[in-house]
Amino acid sequence: MKIRYILLFFTHTIFAQVGIGTTTPMATLDVNGNLKVDTTILETNQQVVRDSILVISQDGMINRTKATTILNATLPTMVKASMSGGGSIAHAILLSAPETIKYDTETIDNNNEFDTTTHVFTAKQDGIFAISAQIKISSLITLSTNFGIGIYKNGVKIAEEEFLSIAVSAVNVSSPFRTTSTITDLLAGDEITFKVSSTLATVNLLGNSTESFFTIYQLR
Repeated sequence: MKIRYILLFFTHTIFAQVGIGTTTPMATLDVNGNLKVDTTILETNQQVVRDSILVISQDGMINRTKATTILNATLPTMVKASMSGGGSIAHAILLSAPETIKYDTETIDNNNEFDTTTHVFTAKQDGIFAISAQIKISSLITLSTNFGIGIYKNGVKIAEEEFLSIAVSAVNVSSPFRTTSTITDLLAGDEITFKVSSTLATVNLLGNSTESFFTIYQLR
């Protein structure tokens, strides 16, 4: 009598986590320690190079990101903005309090730090910044009045140019420009605003991009 044995093989996928240097792995492979790779292959596929850079997140996980994301995150701040249109733009001076200048058109803002609606620059990273601003008063203002521009950091004035705008026989004979600049340190979250001051109730500024504008550049 012959006896036949039939062997049945079953396959089963096992999902497990392996830890090196740790008894509580948090990923499929969790390495607590140094990682050494002796040999790597040079990647020549430009699409892979552009979209497949490995980075370590704050929780230690290795993730993939785009090269442009890394580049944008490390670029220094560069902002230039002016006013939309080239006409006369009114700024009301309430109770002699300086009024925020309505810079509402960006030429460049590589880190998206300036809000064209609130006209506020909010730093996204710590650093040293060079800041400058210029405005031009409308020739329609024919009365002698103090007129100036200021740079404000978190609501505190850190730079200003102000002097008397002189009108003779209803003709403005002094410079219609006010320009100021400064270098200051900013922390992430600090705000920069630009304000116009005057003894008049309303000041009209010319909105041409070559006449009224500001720039912010991160030095380091």
